[in-house]
Parts: sequence; structure tokens; C-alpha cells
Amino acid sequence: MDSVEGTFKDPGYAARKAATDLLGKVLSKRMPLDGELDLNNGHPGYKRLEPNDRALVRAIIGTALRRRGQIQDVIDRFLDRPIPEKTGRVLDILHVAMAQLFFMSVPDHAAVSLAVTLAGRDGRAKPYKNLVNAVLRRATREGAAIIAEQDAEKLNAPEWMFARWCEVYGEEAARAMSAAHMTEPYLDLTVPADREAWAEKLGGEVQLGYSVRLQPDGPIEKLEGFDDGKWWVQDAAAAVPARLLGDIKGKVVADLCAAPGGKTMQLAAAGANVTAVDISARRLQRLTQNLKRVGLEAETEVSDLREFVPIDLFDAILLDAPCSATGTIRRHPDVAWLKREDDVLKLADLQYELLEKALGWLKPGGSLVYCTCSLEQEEGELQIQRLLLEHPEVQRVPVTAEELGGVAEAINSQGDFRAMPGQNPSSGKTSGGLDGFFAARLRLS
Repeated sequence: MDSVEGTFKDPGYAARKAATDLLGKVLSKRMPLDGELDLNNGHPGYKRLEPNDRALVRAIIGTALRRRGQIQDVIDRFLDRPIPEKTGRVLDILHVAMAQLFFMSVPDHAAVSLAVTLAGRDGRAKPYKNLVNAVLRRATREGAAIIAEQDAEKLNAPEWMFARWCEVYGEEAARAMSAAHMTEPYLDLTVPADREAWAEKLGGEVQLGYSVRLQPDGPIEKLEGFDDGKWWVQDAAAAVPARLLGDIKGKVVADLCAAPGGKTMQLAAAGANVTAVDISARRLQRLTQNLKRVGLEAETEVSDLREFVPIDLFDAILLDAPCSATGTIRRHPDVAWLKREDDVLKLADLQYELLEKALGWLKPGGSLVYCTCSLEQEEGELQIQRLLLEHPEVQRVPVTAEELGGVAEAINSQGDFRAMPGQNPSSGKTSGGLDGFFAARLRLS
């Protein structure tokens, strides 16, 4: 076997192969990345890797997804014609290699050699091994100059998505969101008590008046306070909706579409008697485990909300409706390439159905917070506009800047919470943006 082919024990080969396989699963089969990275039920090749190699795989595939548009633009410039579809993992191999070449400071020789080896060992890609080598050799010579002149913010978002953001929020905001998606986010923690002290202890900063943000360094489980259940991981924007219910101590509260449980834990920590409902028994099991770690309790019920019938009415309800999740691309870069525009419209119909059902489970005078981790207005602002038109018994209760630690820019013109990835909730060293989130607070007469 020649030196380019190497051996199956080539350093880094297994990690690059796993990254290539995972990229193909996401892009060709539309498989969510989180599921493939699950150490119990995920991709076999990934699970067999050592922890350091698993971290490398996550870094490679995260970079390849965040920079997908730029990488594809380089590939297109180097090819006279598109690569045929039935060529195995050729495009995935090129994307993984170029992610390392352009954005991860991996030595040219290592990235090229391992990519050629991968192509040579894939039955369908093998005839294109020389093409892979030629494209990557050219990339090492000319790629940096091309990358420098690209419109990265536009290229790295799907066309339909970027066009929508420009139309709704304006091009400047759309570019800020796309730029935020290109970088790894900081780690946000929800800390129910002594958050200023914990921020100091962990070297972080308080965000939106409630969350603690820090630069991750090593496994989360090794951070002080994890074993004692003093905090849990939750984006600062995602932690806002539960707080909008106000003082819920002693009240009967429903958390609908509750898993994995960050909002359930917030509600329980605030003293509510919580019923957490989710369609997935597996995800509710994870929620129960999370509750146990932090020493909190809640009732759980596995149910499709379209069929759910509560025993009694609730004082307050939090509905975190199923959505396109386009606001979570910072943390889940596969979402940008998994979703289609028609997904938004289909989900909007379901959201409104669930919103109307939830209203029927609320006591008169009760509060309901509707939220989605989506940047699309059909899943947020337009849902509330329609609800208020069709249900005069419902009133909006505007969100105040004081409830968000003074961050008034995260409130839209109607008084609802609207966080966007390009927003920085503080000017500190870990400002770093937010997940895209929408939340409206409603009261039933």
C-alpha cells in the first residue's frame, strides 16, 4: 500500500471517517446530529472513539456545517461540472477536509492525505480519489484567497432562510444572525440561587438578569456545582419564558412539550406544582433524571397534546411548541440544513392548534406563555396576532426590560420577547449572542 493510502491505523483516520459519515447522515438522510452523537444509540464509529477523538469529530462536523456555504463555493469554483450523486462520500470527504484546511488550522498534508485515504477506501468514491486529491491540492494553494473575498454571512445560510430574515428583520440583522451562527456559542447556565456568587466562582457573567454565561473548558460534568445540582445548562434566551409566568409559588402549572426539562426545573425551583407533559417517553425519562440531579420534583405525563385531557384546570401554562428550531442554529448547526421552508408552514398549523387547546386548560385569570425557539414570524408573532383576533377573552401582557435584566432590545414592538442570535445581552467578555427565541405572555379573562 502506498504512502498516500496509509494504513487503517493512520492517526486521525477513524475520527475523519466518523465525521464524514455523520455529515452524510445529516445532509443526505436528514438525521439530526444530536441523535447520531448519542453515546447510547448513536453512530457506532463515533461511539468507539476515545473522548479526545470524539471532541475532534464534533469540532470538525460543527465547522463543516457552520461553514458549509463557503466550502461548497470553493468546491464549485474548482470543478468543471458537478460531482455525480452516486459517488459515495466524495462531497462529504471534501467538506470535512476543507473545514480543517480553512477554519481549523490543520496542516495541509494531514488534511489532504487523510481525505484521499478515505476516498480510496469507499467503494463508490474510489474512482474519484484522484479528483479528491487534485481539488484539495488546489485548495491548499488558492483556497485562502477565495475564502477571504467571500460573502460568508450570505453563503453560510440557506437561501430561503436568509431571504426570510432579510424581509422580516432587514439585511443588517440577517447578516448579524448569520455571523453569530458561524461561531461556537458560550455555555449558559440557569442558576436558581446565588447566581452572582456562582458567576464569580465559575468565572462567568450574568446574562439577561438570570443566567450565568462562561467559556466552556473541559467536560461540563467537571464544573463545580454540577454534582450538587446547583445549576443546569440552558441558553439564556431559553430561560426567559418560564420566568414570564411571575410568582408561581404554590400554583398548579403545566409545562407542555416539556422535555428535556430546563423549563420544568425552573418552574419547580420557583415553588410551583408542575405537571410536565411530552409526547416522548424517552425524553421524559431524561427530564426525570435531570430533576433528580438538581433535587426537584414534578409530575410527568406522556401524551400527545392533541389528545391530552387534564384532570383539573391550571393556574398557569407554559407551552414551548414544536417548531422549526431555526433560532438554535448557534448550538445546532445541522438545523440550518435539515429544515425546509415548508416545514415552517406545516408546524405553524400544529402550533395554533396546540395554543387553542392550551387556552381551554387554563383557569380564568390564569397566565399562559407561548414560546418557540424559531426566528420565523409564522411560528411566533403571527400566531399571537391571530389568537388575539379570534379570542377576545385573551389579552397580551407585555414583557418589560426589567424582567430581562434591562435588555430592552430583546422586546419587539408588540411587547413580546424576541431574542435574535446577533443580539448581545451584555458588553462583557462573554456577550456572544443568544438563541433565537420568541415568547408572548397572555392572560385569560
